[in-house]
Amino acid sequence: MASHEVSDHEKKHRRSRAEPAPRSPLPQPYSNAHAHLLEELRWLNRLLLAHVLRLRHVNFYDSVKDLRGFFAADEEIDAIFAEEILENDKASGGHDTEQIAQLQAQAQQIRASITARLHATIAQNVVLPLPHLAGCFQLKPFEQQALLICLAPQLDARYDKIYAYLQNDLTKKFPSLDLILSLLCDNAEVRLSGLNYFHPAAPLRRFDLLETAENDWGSSAAHRALRINTRILHYALGNNAVDEQLAHDVRFWRPLAWDRVVLPDSFQQRTHKLFQMSMSEAVQPRPVWYFYGRAGVGKKILARALCSEKNVLLLSVDLRAWLAHPETLHERARLLLREGLLQPAAVYFEHLEKLEAAAEENPLLWPRLMKEIIELGWMTFVGSENPMPPALLDLPQIFPVEIPAPDHATQQALWKLHLDGALAAEETDMVEPLSARFNLTGGQIARAVHAAQQAGRVHEPERGQVSFAELIASSRIQSQPKLSTLARKVTPKRSWEELVLPEEQMRQLRELANQVKHSRLVMEEWGFGDKLTLGRGLNALFVGPSGTGKTMAAEVIARDLGLDLYKIDLSAVVSKYIGETEKNLNRVFTEAEHSNAILFFDEADALLGKRSEVKDAHDRYANIEIAYLLQKMEEYEGITILATNLRKNIDEAFTRRIRFIVEFPFPEESYRRRIWQTVWPRATPLATEVDLDFMARQFKLTGGNIRNVALAAAFFAADNGKAVGMKHLIRATKREYQKMSKLCMKSEFGQYYELLEREQ
Repeated sequence: MASHEVSDHEKKHRRSRAEPAPRSPLPQPYSNAHAHLLEELRWLNRLLLAHVLRLRHVNFYDSVKDLRGFFAADEEIDAIFAEEILENDKASGGHDTEQIAQLQAQAQQIRASITARLHATIAQNVVLPLPHLAGCFQLKPFEQQALLICLAPQLDARYDKIYAYLQNDLTKKFPSLDLILSLLCDNAEVRLSGLNYFHPAAPLRRFDLLETAENDWGSSAAHRALRINTRILHYALGNNAVDEQLAHDVRFWRPLAWDRVVLPDSFQQRTHKLFQMSMSEAVQPRPVWYFYGRAGVGKKILARALCSEKNVLLLSVDLRAWLAHPETLHERARLLLREGLLQPAAVYFEHLEKLEAAAEENPLLWPRLMKEIIELGWMTFVGSENPMPPALLDLPQIFPVEIPAPDHATQQALWKLHLDGALAAEETDMVEPLSARFNLTGGQIARAVHAAQQAGRVHEPERGQVSFAELIASSRIQSQPKLSTLARKVTPKRSWEELVLPEEQMRQLRELANQVKHSRLVMEEWGFGDKLTLGRGLNALFVGPSGTGKTMAAEVIARDLGLDLYKIDLSAVVSKYIGETEKNLNRVFTEAEHSNAILFFDEADALLGKRSEVKDAHDRYANIEIAYLLQKMEEYEGITILATNLRKNIDEAFTRRIRFIVEFPFPEESYRRRIWQTVWPRATPLATEVDLDFMARQFKLTGGNIRNVALAAAFFAADNGKAVGMKHLIRATKREYQKMSKLCMKSEFGQYYELLEREQ
């Protein structure tokens, strides 16, 4: 085979194929937000200088040379660019047309470098403010550049003069829409399409990224100056503090681990699965979670647990504060939702039920707020005590979730979670009695534990544990209803030993108390609660003359059960105006809901008389009022006691729906003697002459009358500076007879009648 000699050219060609071409250096990621911002300003500087030269090329400024005091001079602007604004690159000199082309080429190169470096930065999972802003609000490149043009004068005052120079007006320190379009648009067609980016519905204005400069509303649209929003300015500089317009209204919450959530397992699993499905990227629009349930059941707790899935904070606002100025509600809501995108954080609107009430006067509040939430929210929760109103049923991607009230077992778990070893070792078995005595939500339990710990530190600063008594006291505060002026709280002080009644009545009252004590066992563990749609609470009717012990019996029961007692005078609740009685009753039961307090309705015969034959509108509404009271009593989960003087005034249809009817008879002599014996405090001095048997035998008085006589006698004795004697008792009895409009007969006062004659 003949040899083949390779030419020098071929050798060189082979070497060029074998040797790889030198690689261009990889783009360097930005180290921080400022580095990125400075390079963006380098790009802007080229655009600005090119526009300056373009205007000079057409002799734009020749006609105003004699008005230099009212505009920025050429030399001043040249000096600014010579100082290399925020950069070190210099534009080479030359003819204006050549220099403009060179500046445009430099701007393109810088833009390509910025794009490459941003990709490198994103690859390292570094978040820069301006790109994040563009992603949050889906800004096009044109909008991003317009935002930068409006940002520049906020960073360096020299841009003020450049913008004033370019707009031929020393007062125009912010770029107008016309200037922005001139900088970014090459021709008239692009310029016209660019106007769409400044429409009120477009992101720049829709999300308040740009705003009209102060005192510039009178200008035409093209010459109206634009400035960057203050919150967006701070964000662009890397300051992520909450918008100052929201700072006093909102609060951040850390995400919560699921082991801190005490809700039924099946409920947690369903909610967790639904959340994961709904938050996938493919789901648009993003869902709105409508959590509802009684106050404190854990709506915000559940939202915080779901935030842990995305590892974001929860940003909450109480709508009650905003509703004081409903005209600004939607603007604030838009700012809050924008804040959620910027942080990023999930957003939680609390107490939506208050908005529902306000919407009765302003029906547009609902749809406008929900429209803002659906359009701007990315992870939004709303909390309400009421189920989702019908007005929201047609909205897309809104998930109503009822948070169940804690049952007995859940309450025990909540007590253990929040106590976390703070209960004294010898009292650790008292968690069950706490949950049995008080029907509290998780929020109430947390506050009760905190209050008990604070009270313990006041008495013993170094003590780290709480006592059962302190927990009882703080739990009672949490369970207290916020009743209106229609109710009066009674502090129970009487015990079973002080209550004097026949054996049968005492057994009935103890049975009543025992049913309350064992309610959880029978209703929940034994399942009777599932059989009863209404009537899970307990109602009773106390019947008897005034002073026979009806109120005292209610006190005894309240003290025995450790519950609060509220006395409501039904004669004050009943109104002559049609419909007002129901409103008053609804207010009482609504405010007492979930308090587990005893509601004691005195003077019940003011409402519960025989149902009359309907002859007019007032008769018809009187029967409606009675039916409404029965309904509210059956719905109430606590204890309701009605007291009346006359049994015959109560409708039989009403008594059939009462669990306990206790007759309080006028006390016989033996019971009056026991009342006389127990009515005296231990510290009260009694003279040896006091004949309590005589008082019980001769004076047919109720327990209430006997207490009045004893108290008056004690004051008479104190005035004389002596122990309580018979003369004091006889004188006090006379005063009680006078109040009762009874005559003082010698046959009753017997040998003590002469004491009355001496007084006269």
